[in-house]
Amino acid sequence: MRRLSTSEVTPRWYHRRMAMTLRLSEEQTAKLRAAAERDGVSMHAAVLKAVDDYIDRRTARRDEILARIVKEHDGLLRRLAEA
Repeated sequence: MRRLSTSEVTPRWYHRRMAMTLRLSEEQTAKLRAAAERDGVSMHAAVLKAVDDYIDRRTARRDEILARIVKEHDGLLRRLAEA
């Protein structure tokens, strides 16, 4: 008997927006709850903001590194582009 893959069983709409379970320690949960209350937002909103901030910082760091590489190796990159 052929085994069905997840993509054959799960409806397409499910993959458009991912649901997940986040498991935090009791200490992390308490800290998150306190921070969210201080900010006047839900714990869910606080986590979404943290994820967005992480991605933004990571993207900015990548862009800085790429800009430095391009600046430091400008001559080489130009020669390679001409080849």
